[in-house]
Amino acid sequence: MEVRKVFSSARRSVSSSSLRQRLSSFSSLTTTPLKPVANLHTHIDFVPAKIPRKRRLQTLAVAIWSTTIVWCIAVFLILCSFPPLWPLLAAYMIWVRYLDKSPESGGRLSPWFRSMAMWRYFADYYPASFLKTCDLPPDRPYVFGYHPHGIIGMGAICTFATESVGFSAAFPGIVPHLLTLASNFRMPFYRDIILAMGICSVSKESCSRILKKGPGNAITIVVGGAAESLSAHPGTADLTLRKRLGFIKIAIRHGADLVPVFSFGENDIYQQMPNDKGTTLYTLQKKFQSVFGFTLPLFHGRGLLNYNLGLLPYRRRIVAVIGHPIHVVQCDNPTLEEITHVQQQYIDELMWIWNTYKDDFARTRTRELSIIE
Repeated sequence: MEVRKVFSSARRSVSSSSLRQRLSSFSSLTTTPLKPVANLHTHIDFVPAKIPRKRRLQTLAVAIWSTTIVWCIAVFLILCSFPPLWPLLAAYMIWVRYLDKSPESGGRLSPWFRSMAMWRYFADYYPASFLKTCDLPPDRPYVFGYHPHGIIGMGAICTFATESVGFSAAFPGIVPHLLTLASNFRMPFYRDIILAMGICSVSKESCSRILKKGPGNAITIVVGGAAESLSAHPGTADLTLRKRLGFIKIAIRHGADLVPVFSFGENDIYQQMPNDKGTTLYTLQKKFQSVFGFTLPLFHGRGLLNYNLGLLPYRRRIVAVIGHPIHVVQCDNPTLEEITHVQQQYIDELMWIWNTYKDDFARTRTRELSIIE
């Protein structure tokens, strides 16, 4: 027992002396007190207190649209908490799931909804606009190919799903339908909003039904899809196009002119985490895409009250240049040679847009346009 007491006492004395030495060495250093609030300010650029009302409304419009899916689902779940509403909600879901064929047959486009003041604030936020290179006569159907996909495709929404930039005034007689995944039409209330914007399913049946309506009807396909969204990095224009032949085949089968559209700035409104091919992140994203049909780019933008942290897009100019139409000869069963010939014409026109306007609208590019797939 005595030996144990002596040992424990010695150990305590050694520990205390060692602690005193360490404290004395620390006291000799020049230290700066921690200032967590000041440190936070150095990393996050907060919005000034005095901001013009117009800019606040622009940010609000973008915030509303960016969270539309979230608050639509939230409203639906809140309504589900009221048992008296269950019969109505059940009838609505049956109508959505089995009866309403609008997403596959041209939607329920509402000119009033597309022309709401909110969309003008939405477009002015970036600001978004389009450049018309030639007239498009409304005596034929059209297939617009939109590039690049970007993270979300905000420029496509401004140009083809709303009247915020004046598409119908610039191209009278042409009725645009932006196309998206069919899964978006399974979300309650959100589906009704995008249907009122003229957005429809991107399925073959939907494309065919819209184009068969006759001259002046147009569809807009964001050609690169989910795969291209993984390449959406600021200053780049890496397109997934070479293997995309379906939209060209649809245009030939319906005798619809093909119109390439390149949106300068679409890739600049978000920052995406590095995900080069071969990285673990890229592999996981591709596996997710193969299972669910879409992918989840890991990105960030700005917030409501700061300029560099959040999920809202940055205020960076978007200019969609609408190129010259490529006239195609109607053919019910085009050969691969005919399809690739039209595709080359399409790519040539797209490259003409890039080379003509890149010095005006892509001055901060880090590399030239590239067709990676």
